[in-house]
Formats: sequence, C-alpha cells, structure tokens
Amino acid sequence: MTGASASTSWRTQSSIARSLRTVDVAEKLIPAERITDNGPEFAGRALDAWAYAQGIRLHFIELGKPNQNAYVERFNGRFRDECLDEHWFLSLAQTRQIVEAWRLDYNAVRPHSSLGNVSPTEFENCTRDRAPNPILPS
Repeated sequence: MTGASASTSWRTQSSIARSLRTVDVAEKLIPAERITDNGPEFAGRALDAWAYAQGIRLHFIELGKPNQNAYVERFNGRFRDECLDEHWFLSLAQTRQIVEAWRLDYNAVRPHSSLGNVSPTEFENCTRDRAPNPILPS
C-alpha cells in the first residue's frame, strides 16, 4: 500500500470508528458484535482498536459471500437505487438534506414487506395499541 493510500485508508477507518462511536453514544446501544464485509475501511487498525476498546467483537463475512450479510446488502442496493442514483449532489449540505429526507421516508412512511406491507409508523401504532387483528399474515 502506498503512503498516500495508507493515509487515506487510515482517515477513512478513523472516520468510520468516530461515526460508530457517535451512533452508539446517541442510541445508548453497544452491540456485542458488528458484522461487516472485508472492505479496507472495516479491516483496518482504527476500527479494530475502537472495537477492542468498546468490548465489541468484529465479525467479517467470508470473501465473496455477500449473502452472509444479506440485510445490509439489500439495504445498500435499495439506498443506491432509490437515493444515490436518483440525484446529482452539488454540495455536502445538499447531500445530507437529500439523504436525511430519504432516511425519514424509509424509516417511517414507506410500507415494508417484512411488516405486512404497512409503514413502520403504522406497524408501531398497531403493536403499541395491541390491535386485536394482527396485521402480519399468518
């Protein structure tokens, strides 16, 4: 690895570790394990050091086996198709705004087949009220 790419890789790894730390602190959730692919941004020393300090085991899927992390692969494909490929981003601020709008729609408004084709918000409301008729098919 060249000096420039090693430096870039370290910055990317540090950025990922910092982002994960921010999410974990905000959500107050510290998982026992993180499953990732074998990309250089996940297979580096910065993320390894962060995971060790947090007491989190890193689990890497087998090379060439994206189906071992199918949920993330499906989500990434959907995000790429429905958000990233649909826009021409001109600034970081605009990118954040568009991605946040897509995230809110995905997490609250759009129907999900795994929830019986209702939105997460509707599903939450039904389960909170303990609806007498289940909305998921048997």
